[in-house]
Amino acid sequence: MNTVGVFDSGVGGLSVLAALRAELPHENFVYFADTAYAPYGERGDAYVIERTRAVVDHLLREHGIKALVVACNTATTAAIHLLRAEHPALPIVGLEPGLKPAVAASRTGHVSVMATRGTLASAKYANLRASFAGSADVRSVPCDGLVKAIEGFDTAGIAELCERYMKEAGPFGDGPDDVDTVVLGCTHYPLVKDQLGRHAPATLRFIDTGVPVAQQTRRLLTSAGRLADSGDGSLLLQGSGDVAWLEAAASRWLGLSTTTAD
Repeated sequence: MNTVGVFDSGVGGLSVLAALRAELPHENFVYFADTAYAPYGERGDAYVIERTRAVVDHLLREHGIKALVVACNTATTAAIHLLRAEHPALPIVGLEPGLKPAVAASRTGHVSVMATRGTLASAKYANLRASFAGSADVRSVPCDGLVKAIEGFDTAGIAELCERYMKEAGPFGDGPDDVDTVVLGCTHYPLVKDQLGRHAPATLRFIDTGVPVAQQTRRLLTSAGRLADSGDGSLLLQGSGDVAWLEAAASRWLGLSTTTAD
């Protein structure tokens, strides 16, 4: 048990993986992209739960993972409570849109959350949003199609959708009714943060959860006595779809040099 499993429906979790590798340079990671069954964000909970269980079973059976990072907001909202109940000895870290730090950072009190429709429709997100009622105006922006465009390296589609959804997330600025903070509530979206930023003032804050997730993973590994403190660390890419494509995505989006496996 010397490997940390990282799981997403596609390439979005690579943004979390980058933060994990920076925070935990001695750890061995296996990243599994469930691309043959993606996207999750526009599917129902039952579908996402079924796929999440299948991937986690694979990671435990084939790699004996010592910890799991569910690097997918949709899978977290649908399935993480079940995973923790079914695998009580396994340290598990999930994601949720970073509303708490966004509200804390906002000066105007107006925050937009860009996420998949599945995340925004979940009870977990509804409860999170309700917890800030009265302290901030939280606007939800479902970004249909953006994950698919990122997964497909669709440059024109990414540009069009980034412009469309940033218009829906605004207006931006420092005025009393302006949005000054945007939560990137899907792990795919930090990969196109530069494109999103083209449609907003330079003062706009983007919040994602990669670094906090990496820090929490370190805390759980330490408390479980499983933290690696030596070695160069390694990365193995696996997936239910084309792994060569996954390797190309890792190279394109993050400049990662990796080992792949079928």
